[in-house]
Amino acid sequence: MQRIFSGIQPSGIPQLGNYLGAIRNWVNLQADHECVFCLVDMHAITVWQEPEKLRHQTLTQAAILLASGIDAEKHILFNQSAVSAHARLAWIFNCVTRLGWLNRMTQFKDKAGKDRENHSAGLYVYPSLMAADILAYKATRVPVGEDQKQHLELTNDIAQKFNHDYGVSFFPEVEALIPPAAARVMSLRDGTKKMSKSDPSAQSRIEMTDDADTIALKIRRAKTDADVLPEDPAQLENRPEAKNLVTIYAALSDISITDVLAKHAGEGFGPFKQALTEVVVNAIAPIAQETTRLMQNEDHLLAVLRSGATRAQAIAEPIVAEAEKIVGFVK
Repeated sequence: MQRIFSGIQPSGIPQLGNYLGAIRNWVNLQADHECVFCLVDMHAITVWQEPEKLRHQTLTQAAILLASGIDAEKHILFNQSAVSAHARLAWIFNCVTRLGWLNRMTQFKDKAGKDRENHSAGLYVYPSLMAADILAYKATRVPVGEDQKQHLELTNDIAQKFNHDYGVSFFPEVEALIPPAAARVMSLRDGTKKMSKSDPSAQSRIEMTDDADTIALKIRRAKTDADVLPEDPAQLENRPEAKNLVTIYAALSDISITDVLAKHAGEGFGPFKQALTEVVVNAIAPIAQETTRLMQNEDHLLAVLRSGATRAQAIAEPIVAEAEKIVGFVK
């Protein structure tokens, strides 16, 4: 089986968009891949994190992944900072990566905006660490969203330059696994913006820890328009909030938007929101309940992460040690 590496930041509580765009896909990939799943806490601190909150969110994130169906016995789940190979290989890659490559990274430009001089060096070299995360395990496939595709292309550039500079064929080419039909979930308060765990308003998102009553309230308050649902999906194009709610229904029900509209065309948003609430609660509430149960046993979560880190280290250590030998470090 090919080895997959994928990471998620433990900054904020994962929301419905994270679940549909990444977590659910991870669960499905376990069937036919060797999976290394990482809570990338080193990436998280490229912007300021309150330490105790970061620790709590790391454990919460682990609980959510386990509750969603990640099998930490057959596969590996750990937090990035627990395996030193990531930082060691990242430094080598910082010395391989060219400034011109980093200057072209659109995600840094988007996050830094006009205030780039006041952002951390860590945020700037984030892609080098991402490359190290993947190549420390010689993973050949990485599930990513479109916004991370450029970073994965840079990972291959770094691997190729390392191999060329040192005259080796050491690091493999990495393939991006972009789910072909990943739902683009938007804010419940503004259908033109992506649902985000960093949005100041908790009403803008369904969090993976929300219970049934909270989910129902958020959907009831979700922004809509005055028209009924149409029969033709094309008629949703200029109705972002309506399209978002229909998209969520379709994604969680594993049916097409066309099928949703065939069932609910002509309805106002009162009855449709009730139907949507049932769909969301059926999908998310059991995960939230299991997350709550897991969070009551912090020792168990820590044991899962420590076991995962030990197994991850066993894979990464010989690979990174060999990379250090290739560059001339004395071991």
